[in-house]
Amino acid sequence: MPKLLPIITSHQGSGGRSALTCRFRCGDACFGEVPNTSENEYVGDVIAGALSRRSMMRAAAVVTVAATAGSTLIAGPGVSEAAAAAPEGRTAGKGRGARGLRFAPVAPNTKDAVTVPAGYGQNVVIRWGEPILRGAPAFDPDRQTAKAQAGQFGYNNDFLSLLPLRGEHGRQVLVANHEYTDEILMFKGYDPENPTREQVEIAWAAHGLSVVVVEGERKSGALRAVTRHHLNRRLTATSRFRLTGPVAGSDLVRTKADPRGTTVLGTLNNCSGGTTPWGTTLHGEENFNQYFANAVKVTDPKDAARLKRYGVSGAASERKWERFDDRFDLAKEPNEANRFGWVVELDPFDPDSTPRKRTALGRFKHEAAQPRLTDDGRPVVYMGDDEKFDYFYKFVSSKRMAKGKSRAAHEHNLTLLDEGTLYVAKLTGDSPAAEIDGKGTLPEDGEFDGSGRWVPLATAGPGGKAVSHVEGMTAEEVFVFTRLAGDKVGATKMDRPEDIEPSPHTGKVYVALTNNSDRGKPGKAGADEANPRNLNKHGQVLELTERRNRADATTFAWSLFLVAGDPDDPSTYFAGFPKDRVSPISCPDNVAFDPHGNLWLSTDGNQLGSHDGLFGVATRGERRGELKQFLTMPTGAETCGPLIQDRRVLVAVQHPGEVDGASVEKPASAWPDGPGKLVRPSVVSVWREDGRDIGV
Repeated sequence: MPKLLPIITSHQGSGGRSALTCRFRCGDACFGEVPNTSENEYVGDVIAGALSRRSMMRAAAVVTVAATAGSTLIAGPGVSEAAAAAPEGRTAGKGRGARGLRFAPVAPNTKDAVTVPAGYGQNVVIRWGEPILRGAPAFDPDRQTAKAQAGQFGYNNDFLSLLPLRGEHGRQVLVANHEYTDEILMFKGYDPENPTREQVEIAWAAHGLSVVVVEGERKSGALRAVTRHHLNRRLTATSRFRLTGPVAGSDLVRTKADPRGTTVLGTLNNCSGGTTPWGTTLHGEENFNQYFANAVKVTDPKDAARLKRYGVSGAASERKWERFDDRFDLAKEPNEANRFGWVVELDPFDPDSTPRKRTALGRFKHEAAQPRLTDDGRPVVYMGDDEKFDYFYKFVSSKRMAKGKSRAAHEHNLTLLDEGTLYVAKLTGDSPAAEIDGKGTLPEDGEFDGSGRWVPLATAGPGGKAVSHVEGMTAEEVFVFTRLAGDKVGATKMDRPEDIEPSPHTGKVYVALTNNSDRGKPGKAGADEANPRNLNKHGQVLELTERRNRADATTFAWSLFLVAGDPDDPSTYFAGFPKDRVSPISCPDNVAFDPHGNLWLSTDGNQLGSHDGLFGVATRGERRGELKQFLTMPTGAETCGPLIQDRRVLVAVQHPGEVDGASVEKPASAWPDGPGKLVRPSVVSVWREDGRDIGV
């Protein structure tokens, strides 16, 4: 096996992220004390066995086939010789690859560009700072103001949704999350110890959500923003949001500024999200803990323990917002942090509506929230809590979706996520614990699977009434301190559960587990049968099948679908597909599906020496597990918000140039506008130059 080269500018313990990314994106969450100190079972121990044996059993069936299309892959640092030597157009067996994945894979690389397959074109749809509201000025980084930013596209775009716009041919509504700000890359001469009020207010305005109408070009897949459209909207850290569901009005969310506990200013650290069947979008508030200061001054033991479980710690915050608004100072507003960490629902077709924070879906570090419907039309939302050793959940509504486009149906559907039951997952392996060694060695049964059940936490009813299913906790406490409820019922610890989505074609649910470098360390949980490796750098993807494929089932089967890493590593697994016919992948993060049922994976923190990218993998048929890289990111950037349509792929290029030592004065990237221009997070559209569908 070839020697793997070290990653440049990686931050040990955080995957392949730079220290700068860890600092501003999640407040160095990977380097603080792990919030989950419960004795609950660790999912890495559940999975660990079935990899190597499955790989060996499949190895006998591997047939080497020379590909005829494309140019030779160029090996980036840490990429195996087997992966690098195979031609870009490589396939296994007869045919041209799974439908939807018939493109020449992009070689792993470290180019400062969005690199796409041969025969594909791209354009930047919209950049940070481009005006979208009436009266907003053109972007000028030397004269930026909070007022200007509040009318411009926000910073660090993440989740993307495209919704059809009736009555306007060729136009769609683009909704984007803006996860966090990196002031060092935004402002010349930024002093992190002494930010100015103007800089802080610009950052407030750069957070949140953007709604912007986009229009497609007739002769390509390019998209262009339609500025000043009446649906265009910006929601920021100071916009009004409404708390709904069982926690609205609770003493746990009341503050001096909001004694009724129903109105929150702002949404923070919106990571991924989801699109509902009734035409709204969902947005997960993730690493909200880093924005709050003076947790050390909270002396009540119960309150201090709750804050610690959510990773809220320390004195001054990174951005020092508490100097300019008391609500970010926990010594002055101890409940303000409880008003973040929710799933936000937005109606992008009503620019005057107030977005709702849906408290029945629980409070934790939400990565995403993607619904499917039960057989009788009730929405079920799957959600991951992006933290080492934390859990994944689902919410089953008690109300059916109303069909049709009437106003009455719309108003009814805006209540669907306020009533229902919140569950947490508990996984069980089917092999003896003695057979799980944490090295990816398969147990005796040669399988890497098991069963699971959804443990009920609380049920929200009409009028905000709710019932707890967790001994010793009220319903309000379960919804506000959901992590503690998961601890109490013995939920299974996971390796950073990020995006979780059900396939719209099969109903199977895919869970991206990005990595966990702490697994198996002294004092930390070790391997069990649901995660294959200790010191897990590369992550994996689980496939869940609800009992009888019913979304409201309380039990499920699970199996390993993909274990990421260098294909030459014996612990990796690609659903049984020949490993010399796949692209190397590390740190799966967001997931999406294309019209053919293929699963698409974006990465965050590639540990194989290449830049992050977007990958497509077949989930069905004889090519199940065939994984091909579709694009790579510029220097320092993460792949976010993948959205795959028939003739267009959209990605959010987040934090380009975010490399240790970089600044406005010393940029690490020239993307997207070339040398001498400010590095700007942006949305990119990719299409086939011949006008045909993606990958067919």
